[in-house]
Amino acid sequence: MATLLVLLLIIPAAGIIGLYCVPVAQSARIGAAVGTLVFLLSLVLLPLFDYNHPGQMQGEVNRSWVPAFDLHFHVGIDGISFPLLLLTTLLTALCLLYSARTTTKDESGRAYTALLLLLEIGMVGTFVAQDLLLFFIFFEIVLIPMYGLILKWGTGERRRAANKFILYTLLGSALMLLGFLLIHAKTGTFDMVALSRQHGAGMTASVQAAAFLLVGLGFAVKTPMWPLHTWLPDAHTSAPTTGSVLLAGVLLKMGTYGFIRIGVGMVPEGAHHYAMALGAFGTVGIVYGALACMAQVRRGGDFKRLVAYSSVGHMGFVLLGIATLTRIGIDGALFASVAHGLITGLLFFIAGGFKERTGTTELYALGRGLYERARRFGVLIAFAAMASLGLPGLAGFWGEAYAMIGAVKPANGLPGAGFHLLLVFAGLGMVLTAAYLLMVVRRLCMGLPGDAVPDLHYAQVPDLTPRELISWTPLAGLTLVAGLWPAVILALADPAVHNLLGGAR
Repeated sequence: MATLLVLLLIIPAAGIIGLYCVPVAQSARIGAAVGTLVFLLSLVLLPLFDYNHPGQMQGEVNRSWVPAFDLHFHVGIDGISFPLLLLTTLLTALCLLYSARTTTKDESGRAYTALLLLLEIGMVGTFVAQDLLLFFIFFEIVLIPMYGLILKWGTGERRRAANKFILYTLLGSALMLLGFLLIHAKTGTFDMVALSRQHGAGMTASVQAAAFLLVGLGFAVKTPMWPLHTWLPDAHTSAPTTGSVLLAGVLLKMGTYGFIRIGVGMVPEGAHHYAMALGAFGTVGIVYGALACMAQVRRGGDFKRLVAYSSVGHMGFVLLGIATLTRIGIDGALFASVAHGLITGLLFFIAGGFKERTGTTELYALGRGLYERARRFGVLIAFAAMASLGLPGLAGFWGEAYAMIGAVKPANGLPGAGFHLLLVFAGLGMVLTAAYLLMVVRRLCMGLPGDAVPDLHYAQVPDLTPRELISWTPLAGLTLVAGLWPAVILALADPAVHNLLGGAR
């Protein structure tokens, strides 16, 4: 396992070098092959993982790297990071396969593929890093390729969107680094495994509160938590399809993973101090995101912008689950993170299909009546919408349900009445979410009479292509599997969360 974890970082780096050692016309295929290889190697971890002890760190490599800064190359996985690692390698492989045929066969296309592989290094490294400084390095690596993808291959106001993305995230990262330094100053270590075992020992309550505030602001920007979310709709609207898929599917999870692994696990008294505020901001995001999406549907706005606002709402449920500081709530947050990556990745792929068919991502540019004109495409849109609204039997249901159940009885010392009020507003957000997604399906797929939606004379719309089927159907299939068999994720997460909470309920 240790060798495989290191290879998951080395192979994409070697792939970047290899891109510039082959003819430029072959670079996209090389990138797709490297992404597929990394995903297949991550699957080899499945039979090697010790499922009897998912709460323990496995496959560890711990070597002194820069002694002057107490920096160790320390990597490993447990039941919290393993599902997110698999999600990362899957989405990256699908993005590289999806773009292999459309990436230009010139230096621009080669740079595009190299940025996707560099992005994979940062994402994988974030989920396997077990040293705070190493975690920070990988956390920052993703900024460079995502900024480049938006700026160079984006659309619309791409420069403004790219600048907004980099400024917000850099500011959050600076605060996060200050929090890490504060933790080190009080404990004498950056080792995440040791800090998790100490569970706040060696730090006073006020120090933990300050540390949680600093690192929490950094993670809140990445999550994104309302009102620090404003960079996200612009970034998604302007980003290329694969950039949007990885931004929503993985990069946002780096923020929630940080809240759980570092915020809750290492500074628990700080997490307790700010739990109610975290839950409140998350709940506001649930309602705000749903209302923003409904406004997009009513005016036939941008499909990618709609999915971006929906992410604010869905990640609000993740934050609510974390804020309960209970096993069931954090289990739900982890499950919702994986489910959101699958479902929103699929939705952004579908948005890319819109763009290829119409040249725009305006919500109703395809007209209506897709069930008649492009049946498989219409069915897939309806499936993704049902999964996103949390239909039981699909992956979107369990995470949100667990987060709300956790809010019924939050951790000892948290205001139960306050969380019950948050629960009411979260329920309202669920109703609004169902409303706007059903409006999308009704107007776009069914095309019922009386809808103020252009039908474009019911022009023929191309149905799913083989390239789209290869890239999209794995996400749909896993959404169904996770919905019908949630234990595939929860059985890994729950023991690890139990350890993370110091044995608390």
